[in-house]
Amino acid sequence: MARNEPAPGVPTGRFAQIRAVFGMVWKNDKPGFALMIAAWAVTLLLGILIGAIWDHAYYGGFLGFLAGLLAATVILGRRAETVAFSQVVGMAGATGYALKGLRRGWNVDEQPVQVDPRTQDLVFRAVGRPGVVLVTEGPLPRVNRLAETERKRMTKVLPDVPVIVLHAGDDEGQVPLRKLTRTIMRKRPVLTKDEVSTVAKRLHALGAARLPIPKGVDPTRMRPDRKATRGR
Repeated sequence: MARNEPAPGVPTGRFAQIRAVFGMVWKNDKPGFALMIAAWAVTLLLGILIGAIWDHAYYGGFLGFLAGLLAATVILGRRAETVAFSQVVGMAGATGYALKGLRRGWNVDEQPVQVDPRTQDLVFRAVGRPGVVLVTEGPLPRVNRLAETERKRMTKVLPDVPVIVLHAGDDEGQVPLRKLTRTIMRKRPVLTKDEVSTVAKRLHALGAARLPIPKGVDPTRMRPDRKATRGR
């Protein structure tokens, strides 16, 4: 397959991608679909009503249509993201998929940096202005040992860089996948953009004790088009 050729089964084109997201929400989240339509209809009616009050019903209806379309698109994106996460929860590599949602300025390793082949516990890594963030995938407290091994390795090679450990999951003391990127983005910035780039390059040069990811979700391939889900 050519480098720029899309993977089989992946919709190409902006409208095809939006249609795929629309169909996913329709199939898996009927309440979300109804909410999206209701938001559009209510906003349209409000636009017509306000326009009629000012004796510009047609103009108000047009603006209401556009505003309703924007509201429906926002809801579509959020519900589609919720559906996508619900489909990968509990599967190996789901944490790596969630980390793909980090915005620009973050360097995310596509493969886990620590793997326990016996338990299939994983540790993923992202580097940003808050420092090095290690995110575990597996039950507590078992996965703590794996995370501590990687944390010590990071502090040894990067003694002046903060190392943050987060645990992804739905149990007590863990961060749900849908809230993972939000939680990471709220961490206090410590490094400059240049320092982030330097740290990321150093870690990539050092490599990691990586083993093949257990069978399950491949986080490098599960990348829904976020521009499509947001209507951009």
